[in-house]
Amino acid sequence: MDQVKAMQIFTRVAEMSSFTGAAETLTLPKASVSTAVRQLEQQLGTRLFHRTTRHVELTQDGAVYFDHCVDLLAELDELNTLFINDERALTGRLRVDMPSRLARHQVAPRLPEFLRAHPQLAVELSSTDRRVDLVQEGFDCVLRIGTLRDSSLVARRLGTMRLVNCASPAYLKRHGVPTTINDLRDGHLLVHYASTLGDKPEAWEYFDGRIYRTLELPGVITVNNSDAYEACCLAGLGMIQVPAIGVQHLLDDGQLVEVLPDHPAQSMPVSLLFSHRRNRSRRVQVFADWLDDILRPYLE
Repeated sequence: MDQVKAMQIFTRVAEMSSFTGAAETLTLPKASVSTAVRQLEQQLGTRLFHRTTRHVELTQDGAVYFDHCVDLLAELDELNTLFINDERALTGRLRVDMPSRLARHQVAPRLPEFLRAHPQLAVELSSTDRRVDLVQEGFDCVLRIGTLRDSSLVARRLGTMRLVNCASPAYLKRHGVPTTINDLRDGHLLVHYASTLGDKPEAWEYFDGRIYRTLELPGVITVNNSDAYEACCLAGLGMIQVPAIGVQHLLDDGQLVEVLPDHPAQSMPVSLLFSHRRNRSRRVQVFADWLDDILRPYLE
């Protein structure tokens, strides 16, 4: 096996702390991954990993070698496409993650045109409300909505997403239409959302004309994904606060009704995250630009 291929395998094992995980994401037999790393260690004359039955960890030499490998592989990737101006020449695998509703309603319908333009590219699209680990799970980029917490990642800000307050007609018939924030305290319910069941659910957020405030309101149901959040609202179990982009079709046909339009929650930032500024291949950059273009009409 050539050294560049071995370096690619080594960096994936290091990123995932797993020979098995690296083999799966690279679609290689686990034995081939182990052999490549072992041959690389023999060539370098040093151990790159501490191995146990349950854990794989870089040695001190391995950590130094990993940093150099990341930079060198990024330079090689850029060099190999330096004189290619035809975007149809993009090849390889592109693994991305984004919220399920954006994937379903905005991205998936437009993917055929992207793949027609880049027929040699294979896209792996993960769509979940779970906060994936970009490095450990081998993603090239992830689309996130909300405040960013991963300071080690490189972010590309795409814009902000307007939120709307929604309720079903059946709910409003039973509980009345709130016209002021004080009305919410008079028997109104929320569909509570918590990314992890058991955690404290998110409060109702509103703009009071000067600043954003929160209000704790009761609810009879707590969910941990956006599809259930919307479905419970449609069933009349409570009010929700959601990005307008995901429910506009429901508002248009009357399945949901916007309430308290003058007191919205704060718009949420939308960002693309990458693991390393220099570890961005041309296919990732092209996809990021395309995603920016198709989402721009929906963002502030």
